[in-house]
Amino acid sequence: MKKTNYKGSKTSMRRILKSLHFKYKKCNDGRKFLMERNDIVAMRVKFLRIMCNLRHNNDTRPVVYLDETWVNQNHTRGYIWQNEQNSEGLKVPTGKGSRLIICHAGSSSFGFVAGSKLVFRCQSGTSVDYHTQMNSAIFKEWFIQMLKHLEEPSIIVMDNASYHSTTTINYPKSNAKKSDIQQWLTEKCIDFSSIETVSELRERVKAATPREKEYELDGIALEMGHTVVRLPPYHCQYNPIELIWAQIKNKVAELNTTFKIADVEKLVNEVIDSVTVDDWKRCVKHCEQLQESDYIKEELRDEILEPIIMTINPDETSDSEYDDEDF
Repeated sequence: MKKTNYKGSKTSMRRILKSLHFKYKKCNDGRKFLMERNDIVAMRVKFLRIMCNLRHNNDTRPVVYLDETWVNQNHTRGYIWQNEQNSEGLKVPTGKGSRLIICHAGSSSFGFVAGSKLVFRCQSGTSVDYHTQMNSAIFKEWFIQMLKHLEEPSIIVMDNASYHSTTTINYPKSNAKKSDIQQWLTEKCIDFSSIETVSELRERVKAATPREKEYELDGIALEMGHTVVRLPPYHCQYNPIELIWAQIKNKVAELNTTFKIADVEKLVNEVIDSVTVDDWKRCVKHCEQLQESDYIKEELRDEILEPIIMTINPDETSDSEYDDEDF
């Protein structure tokens, strides 16, 4: 922590690392080190293998990346020119103002998918998290329309946001009532006893849940001739549309002078329309290079780690290990 000039406490660092799904594990020589969760690593390797194999096998299908983002009404540059008295120059209102949600998709082959831009205003007085403004119904409608605008079979890359990930079978959620779980098990003709506790019933649901979830949107895409590839959790760096979003937001910040939501909405649409195929090619190239280099690192992972790490099960890692003085 001292070497990286981190100013926070051990507690705050611990929270950050746990939110990123890192665990503190023990080497066979007694030392402890930080390690990613195995399932996150496995999902990353799977994604990188698929994407790298597509390129190595010269697959000619366009790779379409999609995502959502937001722009605030008062979005502007971090620094602006003003005189000493702050009486001249751009007057930036306090607060963030209203918010616009943007959903789009694009490829290095043709830029943004024509006719697939979605820009809408958030409802007022709602959560600061823009994800709460998008739901599975809105996204499904947009997703199907976007697929219809694709001129040839494509690879669709997207993350596992909840509204992207409605499953073909609705499994009881972790907070489901006992009666709801019992009803679900009955409907699926799964035997259980009336005296079983909620924990026992959840284990039955877990046993009936396939390891590979079947997502509704993946099936729809497949029926229309496309293949969906899911990004691993917490790996937005592999999605070039994140770089496109940054380009758009920087331009909006530069040109936003009225801070009126109607003007900002018009400006956002104009800036999105100004993004070129060359912009997409540049951003996709960067992410493809990152995918390739990370896949090489993954191939070396076992060779490097196996000699120094003893195999331990997830339940052998406890929160108490975070209290070690070495951390």
